[in-house]
Amino acid sequence: MKRRTKIVVLGSALLLTAGAASAATASDAPRERATASDAPRQREAAALTGTAKLYRSAGDDITFSFDAHLAAKDKADPSKATGTFEFSHYLNGEGARAEVKVDCLLTGGKVAVVSGVVTDSDLPGAKGKRVGVTVHDIGRHDRLGYSWASTGSPVDTKELPKCVSSAPFEKVAKGTGDFTVVPWQPEL
Repeated sequence: MKRRTKIVVLGSALLLTAGAASAATASDAPRERATASDAPRQREAAALTGTAKLYRSAGDDITFSFDAHLAAKDKADPSKATGTFEFSHYLNGEGARAEVKVDCLLTGGKVAVVSGVVTDSDLPGAKGKRVGVTVHDIGRHDRLGYSWASTGSPVDTKELPKCVSSAPFEKVAKGTGDFTVVPWQPEL
């Protein structure tokens, strides 16, 4: 045998021996009890995350960001969703922004409807109003809709119920859509 072949054969034999010794040692060792942290993580019941700008030909700077979640233990009650979302709309240096505390999240396939109450905003009259947003997660061409589509402003929306919004009629600006929807799978 050539020297190179002998080294490869010897190396392989050593690896096999070491593997067999490790297996024997592992099987001879007392088994440790599994802990909760060893258990596989349970998937969230639903989620909506990501940020994108909307496309507007007039140059409006409109951004939506989401971090909304429904825990697996709350699978039967979408109104137990947690998290926040933010939106802003500026044109020529004027506009407003709002931060929202999530109070409901429903998802189906790649579509999510999230609602919440405005906790902070520089739009007069918006604080304390419930708003809703719909997202359609279709990759680079995500779409979005919002509850104030027909009224023109979240301030003009009267007593919106939880998890209500409009169809996702707005287009996300090219290169900004990164929404992710985790579909809700309720027990029916």
